[in-house]
Amino acid sequence: MPQPVLCIGAALWDVIASASGTMRAGYDIAGTIQRRPGGVALNIAAALAAHGMHPTLLSTIGADADGDALVSLLTNMGIDCRHVLRTLAPTDCYLAIEQPGGDVFGAIADCAGLERAGDTVLAPASQGALAPFPGEVVVDGNLPVDVLARLHQLLPLAQLTLVPASPGKADRLRAPIQHGHAAICINLGEAETLCETPFKNSAIAAQALIRMGARRALVTNSAAPASLATAEHCVTLAPPPVQAISTTGAGDVVLAAHLAARQQDENPDTCAAMLRQLTAALDAAATHITKAHP
Repeated sequence: MPQPVLCIGAALWDVIASASGTMRAGYDIAGTIQRRPGGVALNIAAALAAHGMHPTLLSTIGADADGDALVSLLTNMGIDCRHVLRTLAPTDCYLAIEQPGGDVFGAIADCAGLERAGDTVLAPASQGALAPFPGEVVVDGNLPVDVLARLHQLLPLAQLTLVPASPGKADRLRAPIQHGHAAICINLGEAETLCETPFKNSAIAAQALIRMGARRALVTNSAAPASLATAEHCVTLAPPPVQAISTTGAGDVVLAAHLAARQQDENPDTCAAMLRQLTAALDAAATHITKAHP
């Protein structure tokens, strides 16, 4: 049976504007605008549920109409929202403009509710109904810096996997990685920010993260080969060649597919198993970026 997974971090509404042509600063052009569930922790939980797993979400969601609609939708998707912190603050929101082909021109993440909540979001797993939680826990970089630095104390038995919310927040994960307590799923640009050095490819980046303290590192690099590394092995694989429509949330899909594949392997850290996991992750991302999202 699939084991339960905690997903901790941002859960909000995405507002995604897809431009009909190349954007430049100050441009006003035609396009489409969609609203859909988003946030790194939410996206990963949704993808895990689609893999038949049992995710529980720990986040903040406003006790407003937007929050009620979001919780109802997530519950119907198979995500356990019973431990979500409902707050008087408005439900958080993410606004992005995508270029043709799916690359993000610019984005603003309003995670004020999550930032204000601090470590209260983790309370069910650190001292409440879910504590002590010994299983898989995914934490995104939208949590406050001081909370991320104390994850090894707040969740001492957890099998942590960290994922940055953006290149600008990647350096928030330096402290929890250096504690040697966590795996990480990250893209090449975020890895360069976290390690404060440029890398020629994903394999070099993944191995640098292992040296920093990560127990496992999965590094993607857009259409270039991705790598999955542990202290013993490093496997590299090129993603399927596809024509992207939207890249928002692709990294979250990669991590969810990787974790789902790991649960299917009795010995998940062998070279053969790691290659299966990386294949599943890249195939899932290819499917995700080539379809229009309602």
